[in-house]
Amino acid sequence: MVSTELIKKIRKIEIKSNRIVEEIFSGEYRSAFQGKGMEFDEIREYYPGDDIRNIDWNVTARQNKAYIKKFHEERELNMFLLIDMSNSNSFAKKKDLIAEIGATLAFSAVKNNDKVGSILFTDKIEKMIPSRQGKKHVLSIIEDILRFQVNNKGTDIKKALQYLNKIQKRRSIVFLISDFIDQNYERELKITNQKHDLVLIRVIDPNEEKIPKGAIFEFEDLETGENIVVDNLKQEKRLNLKVELPTRNLINIYTNEDFIKPLMLFFKRRMR
Repeated sequence: MVSTELIKKIRKIEIKSNRIVEEIFSGEYRSAFQGKGMEFDEIREYYPGDDIRNIDWNVTARQNKAYIKKFHEERELNMFLLIDMSNSNSFAKKKDLIAEIGATLAFSAVKNNDKVGSILFTDKIEKMIPSRQGKKHVLSIIEDILRFQVNNKGTDIKKALQYLNKIQKRRSIVFLISDFIDQNYERELKITNQKHDLVLIRVIDPNEEKIPKGAIFEFEDLETGENIVVDNLKQEKRLNLKVELPTRNLINIYTNEDFIKPLMLFFKRRMR
């Protein structure tokens, strides 16, 4: 059974995401991710202002009137949301933000009649949702993210990418959403980027990057359970959580900031 509180949260994310898509992202998404090319649609009579390069000379000769070929974009795009649900991403603030980002991207896709699928992973593949179209399908993905309960604490990005490449032979747009606190997945990033259009979204809590001065802090690594003691009596310290990632298709989103701006900057960068 889905609780009333969860239904309200899903509905809130749906309303916010749809508004963002309608007002901001729908056109940018379509321009940033092009289809395969142009597909023939129909032949109609030429009108002044039409591109003369599209004139069908055979039909024009037979009819003694100018006719042109009409085309439409052959999109056939498929999006996959590859979402890290490990312990470090499981607390409410991060999980809700990940759900909002995923919903915005997914609604942008279905608005353009593209399909969306998702893979939720920790140190194993937790759930795979096949690609489909439609609003109800997107809502089911949002529900899965919000309802997810962590059983496996760790992260294995390498395994998730290998699984994606095994099941998804057709070239797709892949959004990998994670904090990227993991190791030894660089080779799989390169392989996936060759097979698909790979975009990395790094969700960052500012508290993971620095701690204030004035005390001795003890931290627990959410994924390993290891206790870490930091002597921070004299000055603010930055925690060493920087991850070396390729920058062209990398979006950094902080939990204390609006995610719309970095997504918009990415779409505009893609359209150049």
